[in-house]
Amino acid sequence: MRPDLSVVVPTYNECNRIEPLVEQILESCASHAITAEVIVVDDNSPDGTGDRADRLARCGAVRVIHRPSKLGLGSAVRAGFAAASADVVGVIDADLSHPPRLVPVLYAVLKQRDVDVVVASRYVDGGGTKSWPLGRIAMSRMGCLMARPLTPVRDPMSGFFLARRSFALGARTSVRGFKIGLELLVKSSARSVAEIGYVFVGRDDGRSKMTVGEAFRFLGQMAGLYGLTCFGRHRRPRHQVVAVDHAATILRETRAGAGA
Repeated sequence: MRPDLSVVVPTYNECNRIEPLVEQILESCASHAITAEVIVVDDNSPDGTGDRADRLARCGAVRVIHRPSKLGLGSAVRAGFAAASADVVGVIDADLSHPPRLVPVLYAVLKQRDVDVVVASRYVDGGGTKSWPLGRIAMSRMGCLMARPLTPVRDPMSGFFLARRSFALGARTSVRGFKIGLELLVKSSARSVAEIGYVFVGRDDGRSKMTVGEAFRFLGQMAGLYGLTCFGRHRRPRHQVVAVDHAATILRETRAGAGA
């Protein structure tokens, strides 16, 4: 039977986090009668993340895509979307900075509000950041300001979102693009998008994937998206912000309906 939702987890050196992350995603979805699969896309992590994911795959709800080297976040997400079984796909970071318990909430809002993309947002009511350096917060805010002419979404830098698979695969996103969510919002034919607040929690150990090289690639990515918007056909989707308490109500209604 096809799952309701496919969640893509790009990984590189996340051996200590991948197991609790996968378990929390599957448990959260199951508790709300949502069947989910997790697709781990590992870029040949030297710390053994791929091997740990293979052990998790024995449960049947996890699949692993092994890639020969570090090929980039954008191509990892696209590979996961292409392999997905469900009509709704999502992306979540592997370092537990995104709360897995929010996954079924995003899914319920996407279904009940009949939108094409749901973004977990740090910059709407109910959203925020915790344990994140001021420099990273400033960079994030600056990136969002730079993207405002491109999309009505308040947090287009978010790496935590769900989308209808047809729209996700239809967008010709860059394989080197670091902010795959932003590219999806600009390049897809999505008609509508919703945002739900959440609190991003910075890494308590390990090393951030953001580097100077990634920052320069992001600037190149932004230049390309502005060129597309100025000279191509780009239609801004309808945008709505769903209050956190309202989203929780939608989730309870969805769960009750599934149990009826």
